[in-house]
Amino acid sequence: MLVAAVVCIVPVGLAARFMLSGWVADVAGGILYAVLVYLLVAFCVPPRRPLFIAVVSLGVCWAVELLQLTPLPRDLGAVFPPIRLVLGTTFVAWDLLAYAAGVAAAWLAEHCLVRGRSAPTPAAANTR
Repeated sequence: MLVAAVVCIVPVGLAARFMLSGWVADVAGGILYAVLVYLLVAFCVPPRRPLFIAVVSLGVCWAVELLQLTPLPRDLGAVFPPIRLVLGTTFVAWDLLAYAAGVAAAWLAEHCLVRGRSAPTPAAANTR
């Protein structure tokens, strides 16, 4: 299920990056980037709770954004241009909020899915 979600999010994120413009593209890209990071963290540490995954994901997103305060992402992007899609090139403080919104949306979606799967069915409730 996680792989399917990643396969869906990547093209949507790239479409937002290249088809939208201005502030809308930046916010949409940040939110979708954070959702992708959330899915990747969930894939790497599957037995963890959604809140743990959310905290780690937000930390990763913020660390990548803060890394943009150094020349490293720009230098790596000069050597291998596609890395710009992963590391970015320019620090934008608003991206920190977009990442928080994306991680919150992913956490909420997973929380609702997990709660929905673990809720007892009416038939199971009547057997008690």
